[in-house]
Amino acid sequence: MTDLSIKAPPAKGWLDYRTIWRWHFYAGLFCVPFIVALALSGSLYLFKPQVEALIDRPYDNLVLTGPAADANAQALAALAAVPGGTLKSYIVPEETDDAVRVLVRDGQGAIWRVYVHPQTLEILHSIPEEDRLMNQIKTFHGELLMGDQGSWFVELAACWGIVMVVSGLYLWWPRGGQGLAGILYPRLSGGGRTFWRDLHAVTGLWISFLALFLLLTGLPWASVWGGAFKAVREATGTAAVKQDWTTSRKAERAGHDAQEHAEDHPMDHGSLSMDDMMVGTVTLADVVAQVAPLKLAAPVQINLPAKAGGSWAVRSMTANRPDRVSIDLDGATGTPIRREDFADRHIIDRVVGIGIAAHEGQLFGWFNQALGVIAALGLVLLSVSGAVMWWKRRPNGALGAPPPLRMRGSPAVMGIILLFFALFLPLLGLSVIVVALIDLAILRQLPNARRWLGLRMA
Repeated sequence: MTDLSIKAPPAKGWLDYRTIWRWHFYAGLFCVPFIVALALSGSLYLFKPQVEALIDRPYDNLVLTGPAADANAQALAALAAVPGGTLKSYIVPEETDDAVRVLVRDGQGAIWRVYVHPQTLEILHSIPEEDRLMNQIKTFHGELLMGDQGSWFVELAACWGIVMVVSGLYLWWPRGGQGLAGILYPRLSGGGRTFWRDLHAVTGLWISFLALFLLLTGLPWASVWGGAFKAVREATGTAAVKQDWTTSRKAERAGHDAQEHAEDHPMDHGSLSMDDMMVGTVTLADVVAQVAPLKLAAPVQINLPAKAGGSWAVRSMTANRPDRVSIDLDGATGTPIRREDFADRHIIDRVVGIGIAAHEGQLFGWFNQALGVIAALGLVLLSVSGAVMWWKRRPNGALGAPPPLRMRGSPAVMGIILLFFALFLPLLGLSVIVVALIDLAILRQLPNARRWLGLRMA
């Protein structure tokens, strides 16, 4: 949102200043509550490794009085702690005195993380994966407590957020020989209206590219955009066998179920009973012994075969995705039958993977996290300052949108810009169509509502 007292320069050239100003205003009005929620939850999720290390501290650096039990015994102890459960995955301990994390699926399909003492096999702790703090924050960040439907609102907010940032940059662009004050740095002594305007504009400048990066790199996770992106990749023959990210929890569950029922390709999400785990020439302990010397980036997850004798899947699940490695081991011999490093993936998967790692603050250490926090706090400041300007300048009896004027820029150029955004962001295009239909079918019959919203009178 921007200061309603700003006088628009003469609308000369290709773009209509007043129309873009109105787009900026309405986009901001819709986005502000979502942007604040996403920025705050996202900034917390940036510190997932540190937070989870703190939460798990009681289960690491344990006192051992003898050699650790083998992985088979550790996994069976975890399985016994979940009645009716089946083994899903074993996470290789980073240190020999750390508790062993074993993932067990219960009878209702929920995944439990069970912490097992490596020597005594005592169950130190167990918790459903979805109940872990950082997973809850991730779910809120992606769904806003509204389930899979909430991801649509998050995506819509991201789409309009992109419009808000791009239009804000255009409104910020210096005109008429304006100096650097209020452009590159705020006039803190300007008081009232000038202070809030400068705080909004200058903050927007400095964090705009970080904000755009976060918004754009979040799109592959989005339900509509991510689904369309996947469909395009399948149509062009560039899709991965298994995509390294999901577009919703529903899609993630569907992917799990499909893989578990594909017995001819049992690679990622198998689950064996207590008896099945000991069948065959290769056991979990053998796989752990073979994987440990490889020094894969932690956490290293060993996914059990979907059926006895099937292949074992070893996955480095590090948040820094360029360091991830996937290895499949033959179930009969234990020899590697496939290895995929990050460099072996399709260029599209590598680009998206790098973007996701940076989005999550894990690509280049603490500085990546710091940039994420700066972007998040900048978005909150933009939202607050924009809301304050609107509140201070709103007229009585009206929403306070910039007054509508007849378009004086090029209608063709403005139409092309809108069409580009609608095609690139399908949910944005759909929302524009819905708003247009509401305007035609309802608001044209309600002149007082149109006047309050700041729409041109029919």
